Amino acid sequence: MKQGDICLIDFISFKGHEQSGLRPAIIMSEEVANLIVVVPLTSKLEALKYNYSLEIYPSEKNGLKSKSVALNFQLRVIDKRKITKKIGEIEKEILEKIKSNVKALLKLK
Repeated sequence: MKQGDICLIDFISFKGHEQSGLRPAIIMSEEVANLIVVVPLTSKLEALKYNYSLEIYPSEKNGLKSKSVALNFQLRVIDKRKITKKIGEIEKEILEKIKSNVKALLKLK
């Protein structure tokens, strides 16, 4: 897996507003100690009301079936064994917007 890959990931069920269940996510980091950083996606477009979220349209390249929202504010570290399969790759310009949002979120220079 590499940065920008979109994979189906089995997130552990959580309470509250964290994403859970089998859902697509964007790989954001290289693997370190069997762990990777991901940005979960949701098809609930009302999530666009949150800062740092980004709408993504389905394409042949990204493999998404419906409009989705990148939940950049919900960065997660997961064990790579939770990845069930790769479904596509995010477009380069969208990956750059996600990186910019994450940088702003974490107040990195």
